Amino acid sequence: MQTMESTGGPYLNTAAVTSPVGIARLLQMTFGCATFSLVAHQGGFSAAYGTFCMFVWTFCFAVTVFIIACEFTRLHSCLSLSWGNFTAAFAMLATLMSITAAVIYPLYFVQVGCYPIGCQVRDFRIAASVFAGLLFVTYAAEVFLTRAKPGQVTSYMATVSGLLKIVQAFVACIIFGALVNDSQYGKYVATQWCVAVYSFCFVVTVVVVAFSVTGKTALLWFPFERSVVIYTFGAVLLYASAAVIWPVFCFDSKYGSPRRPGLCAKGKCPWDSQLVIAIFTYVNLLLYVLDLAYSQRIRFVSHI
Repeated sequence: MQTMESTGGPYLNTAAVTSPVGIARLLQMTFGCATFSLVAHQGGFSAAYGTFCMFVWTFCFAVTVFIIACEFTRLHSCLSLSWGNFTAAFAMLATLMSITAAVIYPLYFVQVGCYPIGCQVRDFRIAASVFAGLLFVTYAAEVFLTRAKPGQVTSYMATVSGLLKIVQAFVACIIFGALVNDSQYGKYVATQWCVAVYSFCFVVTVVVVAFSVTGKTALLWFPFERSVVIYTFGAVLLYASAAVIWPVFCFDSKYGSPRRPGLCAKGKCPWDSQLVIAIFTYVNLLLYVLDLAYSQRIRFVSHI
């Protein structure tokens, strides 16, 4: 008669749902499900803003369920991913996406009065907005709990520099959204240079994140750590040039308009898009400067 004996410890990892991070993920799953269920059942959504919010909530819910399932069953050890980098990167991305949806949905869909949508629909939308806010809090809590502590050996994406990479890519997506919204960036070669800066830095940042998440940094023929620092320094210089060029060619009276045109339609005004791009250019410049400063204090660990 054959007997079964355990040689590798328990098959299920109960810490995946009982630890502080595990509890935060269970709350994420609960709040995410409640949010998109309320919206889909009665709250309703429309246009690109509503579709974006529903995508955020369903996407974050699906990935969170996947993470919980993999950690609870220990199946993440079978995946060709650097699990610590993957979960840290997703938590930061989900935090940014969820706070964006938590602001957009009530801004466009919640109202004080009942007319014309009805009191029941209004109440469902208010409840969905509350759960959307709680969802953001739980993802931010996970980032706080899993962030790198001084002297701790941890995943690169859990460090300040790694988390900033996600924020930089997210801000770049906002810039791209404003660029395609009739920003007239093709009017001058100088503004086209700015678009090239945004695109190049976004692509390289995504590549850095991808190599960290997949755990393939050790396979590269060049020193990944040094290359990332050099790239970050280059990104600071590139964004500094865009931070000077874009406002000049958009808001100087010789090339553009220093003030918003009075006859410019709301939501379809190139000046508005140009202003958004200018603001977030300075935001990303600051993020890259902070990234460069923090990158001097960390060491990459590719196998975690």
